Amino acid sequence: MLKDILKNYKVILGSKSPRRKQFLEDLNIVFESRTIDSQEIYPHHFKAEQITEFLAEYKSNAIHLEDNELLITADTIVWSNNKALEKPKNNLDAFKMLEELSNNSHEVITSVCIATTKKTKVFTDKTKVYFKELSSKEINYYIENYKPFDKAGSYGIQEWIGLIGVTKIEGSYANVVGLPVQKLYKELKNF
Repeated sequence: MLKDILKNYKVILGSKSPRRKQFLEDLNIVFESRTIDSQEIYPHHFKAEQITEFLAEYKSNAIHLEDNELLITADTIVWSNNKALEKPKNNLDAFKMLEELSNNSHEVITSVCIATTKKTKVFTDKTKVYFKELSSKEINYYIENYKPFDKAGSYGIQEWIGLIGVTKIEGSYANVVGLPVQKLYKELKNF
């Protein structure tokens, strides 16, 4: 179905994320990946979706498009205690983040930018995630065995920590993995 809508475009995914690539494959979208290495810097006063919307569009603007190309970029953060938890820098950083998420709730916020040379659309999805109390032993086990250094908030819900730690979610599971697929499908149909 999306094949017909996207038939006039060469679809580009502006992401290195294997999870985002898998989601597009699961939607039967033929695409190529194209990324740039850039620091994810945003104005320090931005909060919540202001951050992800800014970064999704920033990533989009950094990739040159031809007339027949459609680009999809995204950014995800974990919003906890009124601050962004991004990707951890090291084991200690990951431990502190997971300790903060333990026995608490947070929001996973993903913004997506769809762009062509003529048009740009940015949209956001939020999912509330609840964690049980995690022991230090569980947190260390997860960090040592799953090395969550490429994940916002230091965790992947689809991994061991999500299976044993997440007690409830309100919203899209796919959004927590890194791409609000249902919203993306709807926005691509209407683009």
